[in-house]
Amino acid sequence: MGIKEINSKIAVIISRNGMGEAPQELSHTLIKNYLTLLISEGRCPSYICLYGDGVKLVCEGSPVIEEFRAAESSGTKIIICKTCLVFNNLLDKVQTGSVGTMLDIIDVQQNSTKIINL
Repeated sequence: MGIKEINSKIAVIISRNGMGEAPQELSHTLIKNYLTLLISEGRCPSYICLYGDGVKLVCEGSPVIEEFRAAESSGTKIIICKTCLVFNNLLDKVQTGSVGTMLDIIDVQQNSTKIINL
């Protein structure tokens, strides 16, 4: 079984504006490295769901827009919580991915065999 088949039911959930509990610059560096390695190693998950402060990672001004675009180009479906975008006044600032609802995120979680929370 190839990596593509293994990753076919994996969802990555991102609820922070970066990765880990670290200063913002380090947190952004970590998520950038994580996404770059996923892409370069051919290990992109089927889904990346963003909610909470995580939605900021796919909006104007994010230092990791290109990495998310590359993941999407590699076949990862990116779902962004509309409620979180509205709350943060970012609905018109989305640069990549698809705006969805919490029900979309629940569907991804229910249909995934593995969920990775960052």
